Amino acid sequence: MKKIIMHIDVNNAFLSWTAILYLKNGSNIDIRKTYAIIGGDEASRHGIVLAKSMPAKKRGVVTAETIYSAKKKCPNLKVYPPNYNFYKKMSDRMLDLIRKYSPDIEQMSIDECFLDYTPVKHLYGDEVEFAFRLKKEIFDTLGFTVNIGIGNNKLCAKMASDFSKPYKVHTLFEDEVSKKMWPLKVDDLFGIGKKTAIKLHNLNINTIYDLAHADSKFLYMHFKNQAIDMIEAANGKGSDVVISEEAVPKGIGNETTLSRNISSREELEPYLLALSENVAIRLRKQKKYASVIVVTLKDKFFKRVSHQKKLVNATNLTEEIYKVACAILSEMSVEDGVRLIGVRLDKLSDTSSHQVSLFEDLKVREDNNELEKTVDELKEKYGFKVIKKASLMDSKVGKKYLNK
Repeated sequence: MKKIIMHIDVNNAFLSWTAILYLKNGSNIDIRKTYAIIGGDEASRHGIVLAKSMPAKKRGVVTAETIYSAKKKCPNLKVYPPNYNFYKKMSDRMLDLIRKYSPDIEQMSIDECFLDYTPVKHLYGDEVEFAFRLKKEIFDTLGFTVNIGIGNNKLCAKMASDFSKPYKVHTLFEDEVSKKMWPLKVDDLFGIGKKTAIKLHNLNINTIYDLAHADSKFLYMHFKNQAIDMIEAANGKGSDVVISEEAVPKGIGNETTLSRNISSREELEPYLLALSENVAIRLRKQKKYASVIVVTLKDKFFKRVSHQKKLVNATNLTEEIYKVACAILSEMSVEDGVRLIGVRLDKLSDTSSHQVSLFEDLKVREDNNELEKTVDELKEKYGFKVIKKASLMDSKVGKKYLNK
């Protein structure tokens, strides 16, 4: 049976939640109906628009432009500061409401989540009718509107929820992809960033249809391994696995919240090395090997993105885990700033059947394996900081992790 996945997305979350907060505190003005934006640090003139009301949008105000620029377009614009603690409370209340119907929820960011409706359809009936009831209940109970997209996988559900807003229910099932998704601009495909969209347009790939029917070999020359994923997404193919917090895949992982937003891969790599060292030590301690490495990034709006690579040879070596993690990071977007970074090892096994490459020195690998074991034993006996990697010692990140 095909899966039924829903994507629930709060309409204009930050502005809606701020409006609710002010109304709750006695204001008689609903800022959603006025010239209003949510923005930060207006005095420095570096603050940007995080969310805007519909009246402000009609005056040309756009998300991510500077407050200074927005006020030139709309002189009557009023700026309200973000309140992330309250946003988190509203997000939690929405998730709690949805969990009444199913525990199979994956939070994608502070204002959106996936719901696997498949196991509970026999309880609540037709998915479209249920979606209408759910969005009404969220509005009646919590005071804000949501869009709900329904598809056979997460990609299509996400695309459907973005079709038209606000307070709508849309479907994008497999048999609707050619009619509803292919005519859209390639820029609208989930996962296609601005830079990628420009490159695609330069290659005369302008619509999702064009991308769905692009030659994979031609696209590979320009996008490497990303090419196949892009073509599959354009054909409406994607994961239908909803990973709830209670059902995180068994593996070994570690994450760290950064002291500031980082938008440079070079600055993030020392964190990857420290995290790789951490998870590799735990993996070797359990005498396990990992064949899947996952890198997770989260931005300041709690939007979490994970990419993974499956290895030909399962490993428990720090250097190998770190190199793969860096390769994964190179394919991920960091331009909007990263606030949390994590490394997880999955598909754990008790053995590693190594397929030798023509270019690989197996003796060097065996020596590295023995060296890792020796270092682990020394750290176990004399403390974690007894031996440190030079690349970590040269960085503040390394000092934070290894000088404990």
